[in-house]
Amino acid sequence: MRILSGALVVSLACGLCSQAKAGTRLKDISSLSTEYSVPLVGYGLVVGLDGTGDGKNTQFTIRSLVNMLQRMGVTVNADDVKVKNVAAVMVTASIDPLAHPGGRLDVTVSSVGDAKSLQGGVLLLTPLSGPDGVAYAVAQGPITIGGFNIQASGGNAVQNNYSLVGRIPGGALVQEAPPDLPTVIGLVTFTLNDPDITTASRATQAINERYGDIASAVDAATITVTVPEDRTQAMAFMARLESVEVDPDTQARVVVNERTGTIVAGGQVSVAPVALAHGALTVQVSSSPVISQPLPFSEGETTYRDLTDIAVQEEAAKVVAFEEAASVAEVAAALNAIGATPRDIIAILQAIHRAGALRAELVIM
Repeated sequence: MRILSGALVVSLACGLCSQAKAGTRLKDISSLSTEYSVPLVGYGLVVGLDGTGDGKNTQFTIRSLVNMLQRMGVTVNADDVKVKNVAAVMVTASIDPLAHPGGRLDVTVSSVGDAKSLQGGVLLLTPLSGPDGVAYAVAQGPITIGGFNIQASGGNAVQNNYSLVGRIPGGALVQEAPPDLPTVIGLVTFTLNDPDITTASRATQAINERYGDIASAVDAATITVTVPEDRTQAMAFMARLESVEVDPDTQARVVVNERTGTIVAGGQVSVAPVALAHGALTVQVSSSPVISQPLPFSEGETTYRDLTDIAVQEEAAKVVAFEEAASVAEVAAALNAIGATPRDIIAILQAIHRAGALRAELVIM
């Protein structure tokens, strides 16, 4: 989101503040200790490519193809394999503890060789293993890349989106459920997505006000809650517990992406009393060739030199004074009033932060 007008920043900040004041469900700002995902990874081959697969220099693709054919009873010499419709890929997915054998997972397929495109390819049977080495799922199926890459002779090419990474929706079949995390009977743990002492204290207070003294904040990220030991009652109680509304606290933070000129400021951001002078200095350097020819019938040589012209243009500085605890809306309105571009605003915010007047954390991406 680019800051092009003060109103844009104000609407964002006010929108976030109004959502926080309205109350947020506990399940939206935290997760249960048993709610985790196990990353899966596997190495496989994609076939059926239209000459856009790995080249002859990618030896591990050739070796993988030869080994696969040998397991199928076909013996070939690796030196004789010169196919361009096969690509080596890494297959990744995530499985949650509630997955059961027979369930389906979405997988991502990424080229690891020098293939030019995975368009039209089909992934062959690939086991997907977790960090413990256990194969929890197997993946196979046609790949969708959401684009294309067409290359012609003479270096001409037309490409739409990125064609070396694709997905197979529901392309993995769960073979084994991941192990459950050890849990304490009658006690569950909520972990805040954004650890904060104030938020943890408010969440604990909200739970205790509704259900009695059953919750306690262990630290800025962890809240333990005592629940009924009976599994049927515990599930119903957990469903009600997740709907408890909490007023989360947020840290004043300004996030800046210098590569794209994007600035996002939270509603808690303020500026101490400070005076800001902003101007622009433009230096333009141009050169033009000057060629000097010798006189006719002389023994002189043609000389060449550059004539450099330097022009300096300095804009008048615009001065803005911020009063005590100026809000992000006032800062945005003032910076836009002096005609500051997003790039200028980034430099100004960095200078204000350096001066110690920006009462917020400045995050540079």
